[in-house]
Amino acid sequence: MSEAQTIESSPGVAKDLTAFQQNILVILAEEPRYGLAIKRELESYYSDEVNHGRLYPNLDDLVEMELVEKSELDKRTNQYSLTEDGKKAVLDQLGWEFSKLVTGGDRADELHDLVDDQA
Repeated sequence: MSEAQTIESSPGVAKDLTAFQQNILVILAEEPRYGLAIKRELESYYSDEVNHGRLYPNLDDLVEMELVEKSELDKRTNQYSLTEDGKKAVLDQLGWEFSKLVTGGDRADELHDLVDDQA
């Protein structure tokens, strides 16, 4: 069986998320953040402004789906962190993407190198 076939072939709950929501989960996979920090990361990625009317409803949806946990840092600031289900959604999506990308040993080696560069 090839390496591509051993990876989970379904993105799980991640398939029901928008790319924007998936990007929020990826950002939170690094560390918990408050809303404006998430907004800055997204703006850096998209090279464009992300307005509050887009960000916070998506965060609320992710909280409702139990992929993200919302806690209060102070009376004005909420912190968002990835739940275990959220982490699983990120890993499921990556597994599905890897299963489409890894079609041979050379591509698997490229992914190993990419992971090694981040570690």
